[in-house]
Amino acid sequence: MSFATRFASLGGTRGLATALALLVSAPVLAQTAPAPKPAAPATRPAAPAQQPAQGGAQQQNAGPTVVQVKAEPSQPEWTKVCGKDQNTNTEICYTTRDFVSDQGQPVLALAVYDVKGQQPQKVVRFVMPLGLLLQPGLRFAVDQGQAIAGRYVMCLPNGCFAEAQVKDDFIAAIKKGTNLNVSVQNQMGRELTFAVPAAGFGKAFDGPPIDPKVLEEQQKKLQEELQKKSEEMRQRMLQSQGQGGAAAPGAAAPAAPAAPKP
Repeated sequence: MSFATRFASLGGTRGLATALALLVSAPVLAQTAPAPKPAAPATRPAAPAQQPAQGGAQQQNAGPTVVQVKAEPSQPEWTKVCGKDQNTNTEICYTTRDFVSDQGQPVLALAVYDVKGQQPQKVVRFVMPLGLLLQPGLRFAVDQGQAIAGRYVMCLPNGCFAEAQVKDDFIAAIKKGTNLNVSVQNQMGRELTFAVPAAGFGKAFDGPPIDPKVLEEQQKKLQEELQKKSEEMRQRMLQSQGQGGAAAPGAAAPAAPAAPKP
């Protein structure tokens, strides 16, 4: 299932909060919680100990690592999906796209929700990779514009969800912008910035929603591609395990890892 499909399954603007209460348990969040900070060095360290501290300061001043991502090849354009919330009868549209690495591996996805009704609002939601610090949240900006803070709300085995409410000026900016820069922190506290191409967003956001039958066909095709990649990865793992067993015939074969729950 693609990241964009998971957005659809969560429903309206409160969908993530509801799913958080139902699906997320303390052990899941504990696995991705930031590690405790090491103890501070003494106020007067010996001279040899000062060199690593200086190196650390230089590393902190090095700036963020920029990661370029590209659109999922099976999604030729941004996709706009519309429907009605069954509880409030409110029309909800979201414009979404998946993004991958140069090797074609899923990296992140985002969706911009446009909620109609008496209290209209716009929400940006992300699916981010696992292994990032959750407490700092994330920040995103169009090109060199003003950054907006987002917070993580839940994690699943295939990614962590984050969201933030935005105003009309953000929508206007991303329609005209080149990149949406999404900044996070990795487990070492180092800042990473994903440069997400925004080309074509405005056309999809302002245009008509996709035909449900076309969307279903796209999702089916993407699911088949993901299953194919998963099978290829499984075969490579089996070959690697077989080579390891041949190198040490006297050793007992390790137990196969448990398959992750969907």
